[in-house]
Amino acid sequence: MPPVPPAPSDDPSTGPLQTSGIAAGLEKARRDKLRKLTELGLDPWGSRFDGAASIAAVREQGEPLKRPEGEPPADDGPTVRVAGRIMLQRSAGSLVFISLADRSGRIQIMLGKKQVGPENWKVVDCLDLGDLIGVDGRLGYSKTGELTVFASALTFLTKSIETPPDKFHGLVDTELKQRMRYVDLIHGEGVRERFIARSRIVASVRQTLFDRGYLEIEGPTLQDSAGGAAARPFKTHHNALDMGLVLRIALELHLKRLLVGGMERVFELGRVYRNEGVSPRHNPEFTMLEAYEAYGDYVSMMDLTEAIIRDAAKVAGTPATVQWMGHEIDLSKPFRRVKYDDLLREVVGCDPTDPASITAAASSRGIDTAGRHPDVIKSELFEATCESTLSAPTFVIDYPAAICPLTKRKAGQPEIAERFELYVAGMELANAYTELNDPDLQEELFRTQLAGLAADESMARMDTDFIRALRHGMPPAGGLGIGIDRLVMLLTQSASIRDVILFPIHRPQTED
Repeated sequence: MPPVPPAPSDDPSTGPLQTSGIAAGLEKARRDKLRKLTELGLDPWGSRFDGAASIAAVREQGEPLKRPEGEPPADDGPTVRVAGRIMLQRSAGSLVFISLADRSGRIQIMLGKKQVGPENWKVVDCLDLGDLIGVDGRLGYSKTGELTVFASALTFLTKSIETPPDKFHGLVDTELKQRMRYVDLIHGEGVRERFIARSRIVASVRQTLFDRGYLEIEGPTLQDSAGGAAARPFKTHHNALDMGLVLRIALELHLKRLLVGGMERVFELGRVYRNEGVSPRHNPEFTMLEAYEAYGDYVSMMDLTEAIIRDAAKVAGTPATVQWMGHEIDLSKPFRRVKYDDLLREVVGCDPTDPASITAAASSRGIDTAGRHPDVIKSELFEATCESTLSAPTFVIDYPAAICPLTKRKAGQPEIAERFELYVAGMELANAYTELNDPDLQEELFRTQLAGLAADESMARMDTDFIRALRHGMPPAGGLGIGIDRLVMLLTQSASIRDVILFPIHRPQTED
């Protein structure tokens, strides 16, 4: 048997995991039971336990055993094996009733002293909330009509040393829930289901793309320069090569290289890192989908975006009409499509083609306009006035070209870029372009952008290899980016991005 860990010391120097007062007394009681298990010749940390069915599957087996009201419950159910965590426990003399949970659900376990035998009954005396156990027994219904596994054998699998949170209130501190996600998953109402939904949503996104002939690739996370977005990167250093590197801020430029190489439909679902603020809609580390389709454009990307979202909503069990963030969102209707300038004209009342009109509207709203490019002013005015009005899913199309250095210009309108952003409930959810594939224009735009950037900003170095790749010929293409965390927020009706990321970043904890 493995050695039993020593009980906590009263010495405060032993570390932050030590407890005091009531908590220390509760932990001591659990450690006493841990020692008793060892004395019984059992490993309190368990071992392999084969053949357990999911609790959901066992509950399905119980459906045929139901009897009409007034008839005695069935006593001839099948023998089953389950494993899980003890969530509730109550004693009634020589009987102990347990609510056992796994990721698929809960079921009642009845442990009878006569049924499990004297040796197993000694183990029952060592059980606490939070312990993991395996149970063999007959499936049936209790006298009160509850589906129950009437245990004949008990296998101890893992001792829980920590006392779980109050069963009626659970973890109530939001930050503590996120820091201790393992506890939140065990005890938080609907938390595990939310992250199971996330897994299904991600799988659905992949399947939608696979069904359309896309190939999934894996681009480099460490890069020698940050490109594909306007964001500040995290910096690091490779010792063996003695070179500076950054964590990627986007997936775009390497995927486009693959279009050049003849991989005509490619995507990546990957982690992206931006050294920026934290908010209910931003986390420095997040998951992005980027997909590129040769011979497509931004219109084909709109069609793809709607398909991805609708397919994901189905597998997540999201209703056609979602109540989220104070908005009623109908995902079943075709998404609205509106031009950027038309929206500015509608919401602000200015002339979006007249720099003087834009400047006056921006100044009246406290936006700095001195010495700034008119399209940059227009972009800030749009963000300040238009985004919050976009409740229903809306593709905003045809952006100012000056703020879209990787986007193809509209034929006959070089001041307009063929770009869209998808907004839902005032939040940007997707971004797409008709991709710029003119290498000379791309190099010129990169140089123009670099001239206005500080040394620590994105694209602060020219990606000469990307320009070289374009010179080999990249086909006309459409490209799409979707923030997966934000998509999960929408489809699970979550208020914060931190609710859909298992381990969001936090400030370091300080010791009291």
